[in-house]
Amino acid sequence: MAEIFDVGLAWDWEFDKDFIFGIENECISSGLSTFRIEHHNIEAVIRLVRTKKISFRTFLDRASDSNDTFIPLAKIITRSRTIIFNEYARVDYAKDKANMHLALMGEGIHVPYTIIISPYSKNKEVELSLTELAHLGRPFIIKPANTTGGGIGVVLGAESLKDILETRQHHKNDTYLLQETVQPVTLGGTIGWFRVFYAFGITLICWWDHRTHIYRELSKQDERKFKLQKLHAIILTIHKICRLDFFSSEITLTEEGKFIAVDYVNEICDMRLQSKHFDGVPDASVALIQRQFAKYVRSQIKKSS
Repeated sequence: MAEIFDVGLAWDWEFDKDFIFGIENECISSGLSTFRIEHHNIEAVIRLVRTKKISFRTFLDRASDSNDTFIPLAKIITRSRTIIFNEYARVDYAKDKANMHLALMGEGIHVPYTIIISPYSKNKEVELSLTELAHLGRPFIIKPANTTGGGIGVVLGAESLKDILETRQHHKNDTYLLQETVQPVTLGGTIGWFRVFYAFGITLICWWDHRTHIYRELSKQDERKFKLQKLHAIILTIHKICRLDFFSSEITLTEEGKFIAVDYVNEICDMRLQSKHFDGVPDASVALIQRQFAKYVRSQIKKSS
């Protein structure tokens, strides 16, 4: 008979330790059983799950996207009755920036002026009019639609058609987005750029500087003072589109008073602590997400029983 754990936690990035251990502590405090899947035990866990010696009621996977060793376990879990947070098919849809760009526009969310161009492998030529290039302005941004994570493949200071032609050859099978550079408003001495989290049923807003990657907690007072409540509604709309349990978006406020989603869905959130890393997430925000995870797990288990 299988030993059943409430939560399976798969992770492989050394800097995820504080986040995963914090989640585990919150779960245990809530009376939930946990099982960590790591480098040292992944092969054994695959055998145990495959032979039905152990199983999980819920599963958080922060490993298989970057480590192929975890993929067989992910495939087995997908075929089971386990509740997967950030289901794989939903992640595949959400991480495609071209998909999300069109979907967000369809829901009335402001996005940067964007031109979507086909993969180099399908069409070596780029057909752009002078009017389209003029709308992009200078400098503009070039980003691959599917090659994501840590700004991989993104060119922030593009100036010419030559930049486009050269950049799209780096990921020849990927669609590319050409985007205008959005200028944020300044609010009380801070640029109006935000990292907004949807985390297991709650929304959380942080100030975030896209130039330095430094976070700062957003107080309720500042939220009211600068009329930023709409950020909650925007992230909830993005959640309705992507249906992920945990993700973040970059949203900026312009001088014209428009909230613009500039990076649509970050499906694997970097949860390093600010107390240990200068560009980490504020510790209180991480702790809130960890507590909410345990609460969310309990609700999902209750709903499925």
